[in-house]
Amino acid sequence: MLFGAMAFTAKLASARLTGSQVAFIRFAIGLLPALLIPRFRKQALTFQRLDLLFYRGFFGGVAVLCYFIAIEKISVGVATLLNYTSPLFSGIFSMFFLHEKISPKVLIPMPVALAGVFLVVHAHARPGDVLGFGMWELVGLGSALASGLAVTAMRAARRGENSWSVYTSFCLLGTLVTAPLAILTWKQPTFDEWFSLAATSLFAIGAQLLLTFSLRWVDAMTVGVISQLAVLVSLALGATFLDEQITAMAALGAALSIGGVVGVVYVTSLAKRTVIAADEVAPEA
Repeated sequence: MLFGAMAFTAKLASARLTGSQVAFIRFAIGLLPALLIPRFRKQALTFQRLDLLFYRGFFGGVAVLCYFIAIEKISVGVATLLNYTSPLFSGIFSMFFLHEKISPKVLIPMPVALAGVFLVVHAHARPGDVLGFGMWELVGLGSALASGLAVTAMRAARRGENSWSVYTSFCLLGTLVTAPLAILTWKQPTFDEWFSLAATSLFAIGAQLLLTFSLRWVDAMTVGVISQLAVLVSLALGATFLDEQITAMAALGAALSIGGVVGVVYVTSLAKRTVIAADEVAPEA
């Protein structure tokens, strides 16, 4: 739910500011706890696999950058739905990089999820879009792809790393990844925009810490299903406060997409029932 609220406040902030600037400030503020609080800073500097933390932070930064740019350019609900298809990609990446077996049964819910994405995007299509997909929808899908890589690295890292080392690597590298484009497009935020930026950052900090902590204790099915609440929250907030229309086609597509993603998570989790050091399938913010 915090991730959904974060997407909504990021949309408010990007009404005038660029998505890259909003993402940069989100990461910079998110880095403050690890820099200012000695206990957290000590935990952040305790790590075993620097390579996994780098992959998690770099691809996570790319994912958030693409996600926030998509939020700036298209409706927050569609951008969030595209980003939250990342379990489709993380399942594939875990098969190649973590040597996990994927059941052929995944071929049943995956097309359902993709059909749902197509319906949602087609419902918001603009003239000239190919099958409903324009440049910014593709950027949203790019965020899901990068998020899938980041989640795969995070799943591997959380087998030995503590929550703060994983979280800090994400914010530090995310700040570096988003900085060049943010600086090039920088606009001085107004007071109201700073309020939206602060809310985005605080929601992100709370959501990311809760997610990172839960990955060690909660099984893949539970995390994957609960994470889809972010899509519903962002759709509801966008429709209520930003007058973003939810047509019958878009509603059907969202239901199919969420149901398909949940189905993929369920099928892939059957082969890896989790104990204390739990694996997870969850999108990035």
